[in-house]
Amino acid sequence: MINVVNDISIEEEALSFIRLFYEETGRSASEMIHRLEYVRASVGETGTYSHTSEELTFGAKVAWRNNAKCIGRLFWDSLEVIDRRQARTEDDIAEASFAHIAFATNEGRVRPTITVFRPENHGSGDETIRIWNHQLVRYAGYRKEDGSIIGDPASVDFTEQCLRLGWKGKGTKYDVLPLVVRIGDREPRLFELPAILVKEVELVHPNNRSFDELGLRWYGVPILSDMALEIGGIRYTAAPFNGWYMGTEIGARNLADADRYNELPRVADAFGFDRSTNASLWKDRALVELNAAVIHSYKANGFSIVDHHTAAEQFMRFAKREQDNGRDVNARWSWLVPPMSPAATPVWHQAELTEKRVRPDYVAQSRPY
Repeated sequence: MINVVNDISIEEEALSFIRLFYEETGRSASEMIHRLEYVRASVGETGTYSHTSEELTFGAKVAWRNNAKCIGRLFWDSLEVIDRRQARTEDDIAEASFAHIAFATNEGRVRPTITVFRPENHGSGDETIRIWNHQLVRYAGYRKEDGSIIGDPASVDFTEQCLRLGWKGKGTKYDVLPLVVRIGDREPRLFELPAILVKEVELVHPNNRSFDELGLRWYGVPILSDMALEIGGIRYTAAPFNGWYMGTEIGARNLADADRYNELPRVADAFGFDRSTNASLWKDRALVELNAAVIHSYKANGFSIVDHHTAAEQFMRFAKREQDNGRDVNARWSWLVPPMSPAATPVWHQAELTEKRVRPDYVAQSRPY
């Protein structure tokens, strides 16, 4: 019985990954041959196999190294891998997710971390685990009767699901959403995030008090939780992971995009910029000041963050290191170019970068609701 994913059999994926693991970690050829024989037999008999803890750790790190959309891959080998494949219940998963938030946040000294739960199709009695949240910490979005939105427009659909499941938000711009876990066909379970775990940063400007009065804020750590981790033909459907923020993710997208918090007009007014004409470049000037406030505020509060110029330089070092190791750099240029001052970064001049299917990797999966 051989399962097939994306026209490639699990056996092919598995054997390719096992070879990569043994080659890159310097283990002996005899050990590799023994492991290959075991994996081949397991897949032949059951249609699947299990990763050792060492293989899981290696695979999760290489998935980060391979991910075409991430600019911060210079630090791929520093990823902390937490193996929670033994978690069976929604309570187990919630407990592990809360532990992830605390460990990764680390009082602001953010640790790149992934928590891996059991994979899908791992046994006749195992049901697929899905975390419904896009990120473990994120703000709600409420659609009002007049069509306007309070909070994050990107969260409206998920917020409505949470309300349907019985959650009651406060209705503010910055309500932290609950964790939603579903196992198999069971009813989804809601878990309120303990307030002590959610570290937020109030945004202030280094030299403009009017900006401070806007009351802007954001949470400290982006922990993606709706992607799948694919390693050697095995698909982990619940594997929340994080790095630290690049400032423009907050200041040029989350708070600035017209279809998100759309705060640029208020920022411009706080600085007295002329919004009567685009020719004043008020949007550009507001964008710079908002991003300056983000970086200033995170650093002042002891939170790890990187500016987009430094991140771009780090990516170029990563790319050089990969090439020195004989590996092609898998990259989607449109995702790597920062959303502010892109032509002032070295990534702008790397348009020849290409993306291809490569595993291990973190991949999008269909929305579970």
